[in-house]
Amino acid sequence: MEFYIFLGIVAVVVIYAIVIYNNLVQYKNRGENAFSQIDVQLKRRYDLIPNLVETAKGYLSHERETLEAVIAARNDAAGTLGKLAGNLTDTSSMQSLAAAETALGGALGRMQIAVEAYPDLKASANMTQLSEELTSTENKVAFSRQAYNDAVTAYNTYRQSFPPLIFASIFGHKQDLNMLEFADREKLEEAPKVAF
Repeated sequence: MEFYIFLGIVAVVVIYAIVIYNNLVQYKNRGENAFSQIDVQLKRRYDLIPNLVETAKGYLSHERETLEAVIAARNDAAGTLGKLAGNLTDTSSMQSLAAAETALGGALGRMQIAVEAYPDLKASANMTQLSEELTSTENKVAFSRQAYNDAVTAYNTYRQSFPPLIFASIFGHKQDLNMLEFADREKLEEAPKVAF
């Protein structure tokens, strides 16, 4: 009889451990999937920027430094995003991405200010279309970042809770996933105002 009680307790612990393992995998996969959505939107944004710069280049010949700063910031952000892929527990890479995105936002803001001085450029159909696509993509990035941070919070909360905390490191879930927060978070949470 005691053997069956012991066997029942062991079975309950094993089943509970399996449930914890499956939940950890599920939450981590949700976080990784959410980041892949950010990745898609950021790559779309990075692809739009050269077209935007190329459209503006003819009009902004006196603003060469501004255009070069936008392209350099775009390339830096794209490179940083590539380094982060698949390693969402790397805090320094996540901070580097946040810093690169902040720098890119600043460069795009300076370009927007420069464009304001050129009415013909603001009226250009190509510039209008590109600015609308960029605005839409910025909104998608913000939404994707929010969904990612929500998934990360769910994973980290579950992983840090008791009793999953006991099993998490045994199952290879030793680190929290990192949130993606930009330095000027409040400003970025507003809808972007691109007025070309």
